[in-house]
Amino acid sequence: MDTFIQQIINGLVLGSMYALVALGYTMVYGVLNLINFAHGDVLMIGAMMAVTILNIVQSVAPDLPGVVKILIAIAGAIPVCIVVNIIIERVAYRRLRNAPRLAPLITAIGVSILLQTFAMMIWGRSPIPFPQVMPAEPFTIGGALISPTQVMLLILATLAMVGLVLLVEKTRMGRAMRATAENPRVAGLMGVDSNKVIVMTFAIGAALAAVAGVMWGANYSSAQFAMGFVPGLKAFSAAVLGGIGNIYGAMVGGILLGLIESLGAGYIGDLTGGFLGSHYQDIFAFIVLIIVLTLRPSGIMGERVADRA
Repeated sequence: MDTFIQQIINGLVLGSMYALVALGYTMVYGVLNLINFAHGDVLMIGAMMAVTILNIVQSVAPDLPGVVKILIAIAGAIPVCIVVNIIIERVAYRRLRNAPRLAPLITAIGVSILLQTFAMMIWGRSPIPFPQVMPAEPFTIGGALISPTQVMLLILATLAMVGLVLLVEKTRMGRAMRATAENPRVAGLMGVDSNKVIVMTFAIGAALAAVAGVMWGANYSSAQFAMGFVPGLKAFSAAVLGGIGNIYGAMVGGILLGLIESLGAGYIGDLTGGFLGSHYQDIFAFIVLIIVLTLRPSGIMGERVADRA
């Protein structure tokens, strides 16, 4: 039972990070019908900026509480990620909205490589240690261990996801986003500025990716210029698993993917004597993804809808 609780905790922490990034994928796809494969690298920019900011804060005000330092890092990383994502939308995607779907896909891959190259030029090729600002002594829950960093990450992810739901469901901008996702032409006739909605969608997705990037660096105590590729790929898989275009599906898909990875690595790894352990945990998530999409191509919470005219 202790092992089960431990793997559930690990899966929730991992899945909450996947969910935040998956929300960026699913919102952009819902509004633009476009997959922003550079989104994982926005997470990387957030993590790298957080390292830089935390190092400055550590030298200027070392006695600040760890939670305050993390919040300062997030507050600094979010604007940078928003600016980067808006530039990506304006320069790389805006002219390709009506292009064949292959063109934005190739462009997104090119943007991803550019972001990694710029990050390598700024921060170097070697992994950078993420400053340890939270206490290292873990808590015990039912025989399982959870660190203060993981507790903080779960709280931050929950607040971010609840905030997004409230924004989408309760605000005027949220209604405009839903209307644009439903039918951009009709939304435009009703006075919705589609360009403003699209820019806001990229900005919100970037903010969530920045939070996820800080969480990722804090959880794994390291940041590197190529760190966004695997989380981005898995978050995209989580969005597809939950039903891409559905924000609740992205949350469910992210959490589910994290739980599958942790439980698979913990239990199946033990049954195979470690042969299929943590180093092979990726296969469990993608096996489930293949099964789900074979049985339900629209994802767990997705709806089968006709293509836009």
